[in-house]
Amino acid sequence: MIKLTLIATLLFVAFEFQSCKQKEETKEVEQEVIVEDEKPEYFLLRPEVEKAFGYSHAVKIGNSIKISGAVSMDDEGNPTAIDDMEQQIKNCYSDLEKILQHYGCTFDDVVVENIFTTNMALMLEKSAYRAEVYQNHFPTGSWVEVSGLAFPEFMVEIELEVHKSN
Repeated sequence: MIKLTLIATLLFVAFEFQSCKQKEETKEVEQEVIVEDEKPEYFLLRPEVEKAFGYSHAVKIGNSIKISGAVSMDDEGNPTAIDDMEQQIKNCYSDLEKILQHYGCTFDDVVVENIFTTNMALMLEKSAYRAEVYQNHFPTGSWVEVSGLAFPEFMVEIELEVHKSN
């Protein structure tokens, strides 16, 4: 009698196991994934200057936005805040904010920030303004000291990568 009960229990467990496996197989449903053709959307902050130098200030593809390095310049492309690192930093972030606003973003959406400077010691000394820009969190990124930027008057250039949430 014990052997019969044991055999019946084993058969029941085997049947249930097979039944569960079949249920899992029948629950598999193919899902069709539709990927929209994501065309780049270009943005020029200073169209004449950017065309003359051969670049777009920003491009958006899907939820990603790449923003070219911002420097301290006026609308004609002339360097501003010459020999004033702190003001050049502020001018860069001012331009970057205009581009972010164009795409409906804020600095909270920035995921990468790369800074290029001709004077790292001075950049570090004057970088406190970034805490006003990034109030909730700082993005990832790199700070690189370079021997020169597009014009000798430029002391800092800041580029961004942004992820725009749906």
